Amino acid sequence: MPNEDEIILTPDGVAKLEQELEELKTAGRRELAERIKIALSYGDLKENSEYHSAKDDQAFMETRILTITNILRKAKVVENQGTDVVAIGSIAVLNDLEFDERIEYQIVGPAEADVAGNKISYESPLGKALLGHKVGDVVEVEAPIGIIKYEVLDIKQGL
Repeated sequence: MPNEDEIILTPDGVAKLEQELEELKTAGRRELAERIKIALSYGDLKENSEYHSAKDDQAFMETRILTITNILRKAKVVENQGTDVVAIGSIAVLNDLEFDERIEYQIVGPAEADVAGNKISYESPLGKALLGHKVGDVVEVEAPIGIIKYEVLDIKQGL
């Protein structure tokens, strides 16, 4: 497990953050500077909603730039750990035993978690339960609705 200062990311997660950071620092800043310039031309700043909106967006964007920079500075990129057991970076192919439904989740760090994109944190109840398990294992996860059982059908490299 990582130490407190590390932020676990997959190589794909690092690439996406680097791309977002570059976009914010270049096109994002240019667009906001232009919006502010146009809003300033409207005159009286006290009642200039376009100006205040652009300044709010600028503050949000600069905060996001600092956040991404900090994440990348603390990032620990997970290496390919094979397909013998579920590990951070793995894609676990599961069968929900109650509903006989096949589901795939990639195990990632909290900064990359995106349930809609089938990426779950290794800190989540399911993520914790899956780590270290092999194909054929049945994993039980405590959920608000009770115990949910999954069978590990396959483990793929997710890096």
